[in-house]
Amino acid sequence: MDNELKVPNHIAIILDGNGRWAKKRNMPRGYGHIVGCDNLEKMCDVIKDMGVKYLTVYAFSTENWKRSRAEVEGLLKLFRQYLKRCIKKAHKNQMRVKIIGDPSAFPQDIQDSIHELEECSKDYDHMYFQIAMNYGSRDEILRGMTRMIEDVKNGTLAENAFDENGKLTEQCFESYLDTAGIPDPDLMIRTSGEQRLSNYLMWQLAYTEFYFTEVPWPDFHEEELRKAIEQYNNRDRRYGGVKEE
Repeated sequence: MDNELKVPNHIAIILDGNGRWAKKRNMPRGYGHIVGCDNLEKMCDVIKDMGVKYLTVYAFSTENWKRSRAEVEGLLKLFRQYLKRCIKKAHKNQMRVKIIGDPSAFPQDIQDSIHELEECSKDYDHMYFQIAMNYGSRDEILRGMTRMIEDVKNGTLAENAFDENGKLTEQCFESYLDTAGIPDPDLMIRTSGEQRLSNYLMWQLAYTEFYFTEVPWPDFHEEELRKAIEQYNNRDRRYGGVKEE
């Protein structure tokens, strides 16, 4: 990365526009997802080489189950292939992979692949890669608070869960999220023109810089990533290196 540019510690990406990219080329939406998946593998290498420590991508939302049966089945087939390939990528890049979301909705073989991937990469620390699958921020918060209620009932809530005024601490709340132990993103990128969060990391993105681009994910390569990081740097300089709260 250029010496004058500050590389974000954590980048979050909404991988949008795969289906529309394919449609413009008179190809089925599934083809766009395949190309988008291939691009994700390439961009993981690019992002790691730039020195980014954490990468979190939105692969499948809780709302994506509402898509056509054919498209959902195509995505599940793609996940089966990608999770296997990701094991090799994890070893190559010394990359710890974690799935955030609720994997229990997926077929058992996909759940088994998720477990295998997380287990085989758990000791790596060169890069931390989070894949949001069957993820929705509201669902994440509800699941987390359900676990917290169970801990309250069982008397196992951490002693430091409340501050001196008896208020629940942010640290305690965050410990029940899927991203527990992972720093909040510094930069969030959404491709393909939409300018909304779509139920993605709503707690974690509270002070994150946003970058929206018309470029669909299959065409989002290193040059586009550099543009996003350059804009992130310009905003960071405007704040004197400290984000306003």
